[in-house]
Amino acid sequence: QVQLVESGGGWVQAGGSLRLACAASGSIFRINSMGWYRQAPGKQRELVATFPTYGRINYADSVKGRFTISRDNAKNTVHLQMNSLKLEDTGVYYCNQAQLRKDYWGQGTQVTVSS
Repeated sequence: QVQLVESGGGWVQAGGSLRLACAASGSIFRINSMGWYRQAPGKQRELVATFPTYGRINYADSVKGRFTISRDNAKNTVHLQMNSLKLEDTGVYYCNQAQLRKDYWGQGTQVTVSS
């Protein structure tokens, strides 16, 4: 099992910045993918960004150029730097880790962008 704990959500005005953090613990396989997903009210959960151990970083088109994902393999952490936030970035952000064909999720952290 893998446990994921997110932090860093909150309220921000449009155009502002937030930084999310996620710490993983438990049975972590050395090859995995860590990332962020979000779910807006009334909408399905969608991919924001993923960062595999090997391979390319992937961003949703809607956040390219504004969000940056990073990870520290030694600490089993992943961060999401969110700049130039827009109203439509509001939602619950979930940390994800995928390994050995299983997905693990954090409890989610609320991000609210207001005008």
